[in-house]
Amino acid sequence: MDEDAKKTALRMIPYGMYVLTSKSKDGKEISAATVNWLTQTSFSPPLVAVGVKGDSGAHSHITDTGVFAVNVIGKDQLDLAFNFFKSHEREGDSIGGQAFTAGPETGCALFTGSPAWWECKVVGQLDQGDHTLFLGEVLEAGVNAEDQTILMREHNLNYGG
Repeated sequence: MDEDAKKTALRMIPYGMYVLTSKSKDGKEISAATVNWLTQTSFSPPLVAVGVKGDSGAHSHITDTGVFAVNVIGKDQLDLAFNFFKSHEREGDSIGGQAFTAGPETGCALFTGSPAWWECKVVGQLDQGDHTLFLGEVLEAGVNAEDQTILMREHNLNYGG
């Protein structure tokens, strides 16, 4: 296979950026990570699939609890995306400087500054390669402000390929 062609072709898939959150079983630890491999897979029931790096804290928490939330990153929130490229410790009701509330269905962190969010319970997973594909049923969703999701290609960013 032509590795350059493969990389270029796969990077043509348009990706948004989101902050996925999960928590430890006791709810004391919060994980938050910028993700981009995410898509809706069903209307009824509402299902989303998300790729999560296998050696990440988020992966560990999702595996332990079976729940996660997704916080949309708005088109003008690039700093939010970059902030969660690295791990942060919880500080009360904030993580990485972002205030959150506990989701009503899962207890996962929902950022108060995110345009929209949804909470999921894991209903399936596929463990192949260096990421796990988690299939989540959307249990609850909210909209704080109508906005467009930030796209990686608008900022010359890419992940994978």
